[in-house]
Amino acid sequence: MDNQKVRLSSSEITSLWTQYIQDTMSICINKYVLATVKDPEIYSLFEFTLGIAEKHLKVLRNIFKSEKLEPPKGFTEKDVNVDAPPLFTDVFWLGYMHEMTMHGLAGYSISFSVSARKDIRDHYFQCNIDAMEIYNKSIEILLSKGIYQRSPYFSTFQRSQSVTELGYVMDLFGDKRPLNSMEAGNIYFNLKKSIAAKALVVGFKQVIKDKDIHKFMDNCLHTVNKNINIFSSVLQDENLKPPQLLDSEITNSDVAPFSDKLMVFHAGFLFNLATTYYAAAMVTSMRIDVAGHCDASILRDLKTISSFGRIMIKKGWIEKLPEADDRKELPNN
Repeated sequence: MDNQKVRLSSSEITSLWTQYIQDTMSICINKYVLATVKDPEIYSLFEFTLGIAEKHLKVLRNIFKSEKLEPPKGFTEKDVNVDAPPLFTDVFWLGYMHEMTMHGLAGYSISFSVSARKDIRDHYFQCNIDAMEIYNKSIEILLSKGIYQRSPYFSTFQRSQSVTELGYVMDLFGDKRPLNSMEAGNIYFNLKKSIAAKALVVGFKQVIKDKDIHKFMDNCLHTVNKNINIFSSVLQDENLKPPQLLDSEITNSDVAPFSDKLMVFHAGFLFNLATTYYAAAMVTSMRIDVAGHCDASILRDLKTISSFGRIMIKKGWIEKLPEADDRKELPNN
C-alpha cells in the first residue's frame, strides 16, 4: 500500500518526535564542540556527526510536512553559545561522543522495530548505519590515543558447567561466588555511562545560576555518585579495576555554553536511559546482591527523574506529544 495512504502509528510518531528533539540538541552540542575543540581528529569526528544530525533532521522535517504534523520546537541556536570558552577537554568530548553513540544505536534499533511503514523503517535502517559509522570512528580514535577503557578480562580456559546449586544465586551464609562475565560486563558498561553523566552534570552545575536548577543538578550528582561508588566497590571487591572518572576533564569555566533548558533536558535524558540499562543488568544478574544494587539504583534514578519532570513542567519546557482524539469532547467541538 502507498505510504501516503497509511497514517503514522502512535509508535512511529513518538520515535520521530523524540528523534527530532534529540537531533536538535545534538546539533547545538556539536556546534559548540566544533567551536572549542583543538584536536584535529576529534574535530573531524564532530564535524561528521553534525552532518549526520543535520541530514536526519532534514528527513524528519519532510516526513512531518508530508503528514501535515507540526514538529516539536526542540532546540535552536538560542540554546547554544558557541562563544563560550571550553567547559570540557577534548578527551571528555571524545568519550562523550562514544557513549552517546551507543545510546543512539539502542534507540534507533527500538524505533526500527516498532515501525511498520516502509519509509520510516528505511529511515531508521539508515540511522543505524550512520550511528555504527560514528561508533567505529570514535572507538578507533580512542584506541589510537590509548585511552579506550576495556571491560575486565576473564580467563577463557574454563570448562562449560551447569548451575546446579541455589548458592550460585544466593548463599545463606553470606559467601559470594565470583562475578560471572555478564555481571562484570554489565557493571562496567553502566559505570562508564554513569561516569560520563557525572562529569557532564558537574560541568553543567558549575555554570548554572538558577537556584532551582542548581539544586536539581546537586540531586543528580548525589544520585550518580552513589551509583558509581556502589558498583565500583563491587568490582574492586573482585580485584577488578573500575573505569576511571572524568572529573579532571572539566575546565574552570563559569560561562554557560548551553541554555538551562538544554542542560536540564540532557541530564534528565541520561537518567531516564540509566534506568533501562540497570533494568537490563538486573534481570541478567544471577548474584542476588548485584540484582539488588541494580534495583536500588533504579529507585534512586526514578526519584531524580521525578524532580526532573517537575522542574521541566515548572519552567514550561515540556512539549506535548500528539494525543489521541477525545471522543467525549468531539461532539462539543
